[in-house]
Amino acid sequence: MWFKNLLIYRLTQDLPVDAEALETALATKLARPCASQELTTYGFVAPFGKGEDAPLVHVSGDFLLISARKEERILPGSVVRDAVKEKVEEIEAEQMRKVYKKERDQIKDEIIQAFLPRAFIRRSSTFAAIAPKQGLILVNSASPKRAEDLLSTLREVIGTLPVRPLTVKMAPTAVMTEWVTTQKAADDFYVLDECELRDTHEDGGIVRCKRQDLTSEEIQLHLSTGKVVTQLSLAWQDKLSFMLDDKMTVKRLKFEDLLQDQAEQDGGDEALGQLDASFTLMMLTFGDFLPALVEALGGEEMPQGI
Repeated sequence: MWFKNLLIYRLTQDLPVDAEALETALATKLARPCASQELTTYGFVAPFGKGEDAPLVHVSGDFLLISARKEERILPGSVVRDAVKEKVEEIEAEQMRKVYKKERDQIKDEIIQAFLPRAFIRRSSTFAAIAPKQGLILVNSASPKRAEDLLSTLREVIGTLPVRPLTVKMAPTAVMTEWVTTQKAADDFYVLDECELRDTHEDGGIVRCKRQDLTSEEIQLHLSTGKVVTQLSLAWQDKLSFMLDDKMTVKRLKFEDLLQDQAEQDGGDEALGQLDASFTLMMLTFGDFLPALVEALGGEEMPQGI
């Protein structure tokens, strides 16, 4: 279980829920299939394993892992529009009158209800790790919307979730721009070969570089004209690589072979053991990596009262 993206949230108060209580709370909103006339459903599933006996909360040391699943019926907009247009043209031709917006909207609703039972089903899962001792919730997603869906549903079932996105004292854009300009990153961080440069003007240009030498004169010229770095590929120690953006979203996480080999050795021959070992090793690695990243960005900006 290796996360591929990372959105970091700070618990602003102690979370008064242990693993057993959390298991009970999540069970009140289980994932389920869409009914014939439902567009979407959302609920919790076991992060590892299947069946009624699989726990909804995976516990490994001081860390908890949960997973939520969204199921939605997919109705292509073009199909609905074509059906509405056809029905409107039929009414106007037969009844010799104009179909106005209110009636058109009603026709659209009727068509959607008729099409829903035959619509394609799409399922997507979102994982989140809770580290109570560190006061963090880590969501395996690059989409704030998907993360908020999980967090708001978690808040719903446990009654409270005092959480906010983790913020830092220095803007990631300023730090990344300095790293590329000076060609030197913070200790244990290494600039790789990919970045996005944006002009600070409202209608300014965007330059995306991939497999480029970011120390080259071409890149430095862009920086000298006022562009700033809004995404940058980085490595940390010899353990992981990632893309950092201007909102402090960690994308395209890749754990190096050193860690993956260690997890395989620790996990034994069973699949569940492998998943548990990789999750534990990932969280222990985050325990060193995240403080280092926050420190490189000037330290954490802590709201008053936390």
